[in-house]
Amino acid sequence: MSAEPAPSRLVVRSPANGEVVGEVPISSADDVRAAVARARAAQPAWAARPIRERMEILLKVRELVLADLDNIVALSARENGKPRHEGLLHEGFAPLELLTYFGSEAERILEPQPIPLRLLKHRASYIHYVPRGVVAIIAPWNFPHHLAFGGAAMALVAGNAVVIKPSEFTPLITQHVRELYVKAGVPSACIEVVYGHGDAGATLIDSGVDMVEFTGSVATGKKVAAMCGERLIPCVLELGGKAPALVMDDADKERALHAVLWGGFANAGQVCASIERLLVDQKVYDAFVPRLVEHVKALRMGDASASADVDIGPLVNQRQLEIVERLVDDAVKKGATVACGGKRVDGPGYFFEPTVLLDVTTEMDIVNKECFGPVVPVMKLHGETEMIAEANRSHLGLLAYVFTRNGERGRRVAEQIRCGTVMVNDVIASAAMAETPWGGLKQSGLGHTHSDDGLRHMCEARHVNYDILPWLKKELWWYPYNAKDVPMLRRMMNLLYGKGLKRFS
Repeated sequence: MSAEPAPSRLVVRSPANGEVVGEVPISSADDVRAAVARARAAQPAWAARPIRERMEILLKVRELVLADLDNIVALSARENGKPRHEGLLHEGFAPLELLTYFGSEAERILEPQPIPLRLLKHRASYIHYVPRGVVAIIAPWNFPHHLAFGGAAMALVAGNAVVIKPSEFTPLITQHVRELYVKAGVPSACIEVVYGHGDAGATLIDSGVDMVEFTGSVATGKKVAAMCGERLIPCVLELGGKAPALVMDDADKERALHAVLWGGFANAGQVCASIERLLVDQKVYDAFVPRLVEHVKALRMGDASASADVDIGPLVNQRQLEIVERLVDDAVKKGATVACGGKRVDGPGYFFEPTVLLDVTTEMDIVNKECFGPVVPVMKLHGETEMIAEANRSHLGLLAYVFTRNGERGRRVAEQIRCGTVMVNDVIASAAMAETPWGGLKQSGLGHTHSDDGLRHMCEARHVNYDILPWLKKELWWYPYNAKDVPMLRRMMNLLYGKGLKRFS
């Protein structure tokens, strides 16, 4: 009995109603390698263009994205289930801000950096930034425009070519936005897209690229890191989080309430920066948590492609729905109380009710494993020290949030939390701050994107050291050695590094 042939196309279905949204061809291994080869051949000419010209193209992309935003938001609602407000914010505002920042500041960021020399004053040094070549971007499904094309914009303005492998669940928006980049003036071979499952991503890493940017799970990220290590190519990994939100005893409860509501349930909780652990000081617990539960109960679920009056959409697929359901069931079996929600919704689509869990403990998977769903587990804790300790207990360290009326206290607490970013009295918004680094500590990843340093990491930092006194014919330490130079060298070292000139003996 012969095996059935592998499918040749990815069929994309709405996670809200199961309807077919579109399809794309699956890229074979040969297709992936050919895309990388085309990018490799086109990259030198792109890099040779003045950086100002590449910046202007990025700003032209911004114009096209802004003009096409209604289509991007509509496609995001159909393909990803994202409410339209979030489509505007996540797939519109954040990418537009990133395009604006790097389209305006890349020349300054990538200009050669002089290095003042302490000792050899007759020489000078500087760092100059050279594009790496071909950058592979393996993008997730939860922010298909923002995360695929944010890294692409940075790589392109730095002079690299890009090959993107979008998630198999959200390839259509990647295909659509690529057309805007090409229309703006990016050579088509400099922004290739390949489609498929995990094997396509592995082939991409193995195809001779010069850098990899990956966003996804810890387990897959470790495999990506291993592949990059074997090939000695740099990688940036953003691998998710278990963000704690610390509601201190002096918090502005109204601001904290609305922040937690949005930070825990935006994009149905499918955000690596989602609040996945709510740590509430016992002094304000009784005043804060019941109000939160009432607000969660009022959230409206639905198909965002059919109505703009939707707060929460579906989970992306059956597998993610089962993960969330399993974590909630485990918590309940171990003693957690369901304050609201707690189960999947009957009918079409992968909907799970917005859920608040009380009486959770550290023995429950829901406070240890990334949930990536509309679930906020709440812990009642006693004071600042205990809250900081619980915040740091996780093996993940992407984002954390601190709520307090005291600015000095907020910064002091934030500095004790081991995360890539800690926000005081706000949530998630740093993802749209292109000037600031985005990346995690511990098992939340390696390196960071965004920020000036993130753009420089898209390049090879090359050091040049040159002479400013070219008439010097010979350095003191060159051949041939002369015995009488030894005492002089020793006295020079004593003068420079000791307590002063000493007789050599």
